[in-house]
Amino acid sequence: MGFLRKSEYDIEGGSPTGLDRPAEKHPAYVDETGAVPGESFTYGNSTYAKIQRFAGKFGVEQRGIERVPEDERTDKSPHQIGTMWLSANMVVSSFAIGALAVPVFQLGFVDSLLTILFINLLAVTPVCFFSTFGPRFGLRQMVLSRFYFGFYGVKLIAIFNILACVGWSAVNVIVGAQLLNAVNSNVPGWAGIIIIAAATFLVTLFGYKVVHAYEYYSWFPSFIIFLIVIGEFAHSGTFSNIPMGAGSSEAGSVLSFAASVFGFGTGWTSYAADYTVYQPVNVSRVKIYLWTFAGLMFPLLFTEMLGLAVMTASVHTASYADGYDKSGIGGLLAAVLFPPLGRFGQFCLVILALSIIANNCPNIYSVTFSLQVMGRWTQAVPRFIWTFIGTLVYCAIAIPGYSHFESVLEDFMLLIGYWLAIYEGIALTEHVFYKRGLAGYDITIYLSPSKLPPGFAAVAAFCFGIFGAVMGMAQVWFIGPIGRRIGTPGYGGDVGFPLAFGFSALSYGVLRFFEKKRFGR
Repeated sequence: MGFLRKSEYDIEGGSPTGLDRPAEKHPAYVDETGAVPGESFTYGNSTYAKIQRFAGKFGVEQRGIERVPEDERTDKSPHQIGTMWLSANMVVSSFAIGALAVPVFQLGFVDSLLTILFINLLAVTPVCFFSTFGPRFGLRQMVLSRFYFGFYGVKLIAIFNILACVGWSAVNVIVGAQLLNAVNSNVPGWAGIIIIAAATFLVTLFGYKVVHAYEYYSWFPSFIIFLIVIGEFAHSGTFSNIPMGAGSSEAGSVLSFAASVFGFGTGWTSYAADYTVYQPVNVSRVKIYLWTFAGLMFPLLFTEMLGLAVMTASVHTASYADGYDKSGIGGLLAAVLFPPLGRFGQFCLVILALSIIANNCPNIYSVTFSLQVMGRWTQAVPRFIWTFIGTLVYCAIAIPGYSHFESVLEDFMLLIGYWLAIYEGIALTEHVFYKRGLAGYDITIYLSPSKLPPGFAAVAAFCFGIFGAVMGMAQVWFIGPIGRRIGTPGYGGDVGFPLAFGFSALSYGVLRFFEKKRFGR
């Protein structure tokens, strides 16, 4: 098993970092049962320890959700945080988000452009904010969430995060496989899925440093291809400045498109601290915030606005409309690249298909931490084994979904995306009004259920947040009573995200007052 009793830990002689700090002198590493979690991952003769030692010989990251000690936070390159998010978002998936404005929401060019700009500014703020917590505390985002949801309540949001990680990985890999199939019809969907998934697994297998190293460079080829798309599209002269609408239908469409843009941009919030935990504890929080902001905003604005611009051509140009109707985003890009560039255009599309690897790396790396917070036995499974299992699961979803229920799967993912607004409402309320800043966190209790918040207020507020989301959503499967009153009858306007945030934040603020008064923690 992955847990050694305190006495076993002492016998093995010290800390997992090789420093002289026995467990009894460091209660932060001992939970209330007396067990030392996977922090002792290389010590002892258990099967767990043997597997970890074997994996360590190949450079596989061994640490899971255990706190990163201050002396091991040696990543002194904050710009790698920026390139991490730059690569994860300089992908065809974010290009597709911008393209939705025209065929799905019937918006014009200028109103879509402004929506992309201002909603992304709002969406990335929580990601940037929580990224600054990694260096200060050395805890992954899901473990950090115990200070808001409690030791047991955090398992609820971990479930939602697991669904999001696995579900979006499946959606993304299907898109990548479709691009490969558009280039060469002899590459069936299942083969494209396996190619992209296997490459993603190899990167995430080795952990934090290799993920950062891959993301440091992988944005550049995609960026070059998108520049080629801009050049060829501008040369074609097919751009159409679609006029914006007016009235309630315009309002409803803008709100619904804004919900899609917000959900994509803020989706990284539940991973934020995972990619800064090895930064030095004294690194500037402003520096971490700004690098994260730049790494998110540039690719999101660049790719989404480009997707919007290219999609405008589908209104008046038959080749673009036919390409999109037959093959989705792959067909749209093929209409731009194939006629003038031929085989080189096909090569460009292959590069964009492989950009999905950079987009899925954070999903599959971070899903392991959500799995490990679910219980003692899940933490006893090494992180890299969960990486392999997660890869198998999303492939098992994507392969049948390639030709049967991709749109259903994507609709479902948009639905569960509302949980992020709820998470942000609860976490930010606790941080501002009850923790009152970073000084309010006692990091030594992160393994102690009796010292962390009980979680009753957070779970109840989560339910209120779901109620708010249901009232305001306007999705394919359901339109809430408030969402129905906005926009065109039968389509509505999506205000699920702001209502989910507002309901959860307000209810948590009240309930947490009584919870803290009753339990004193």
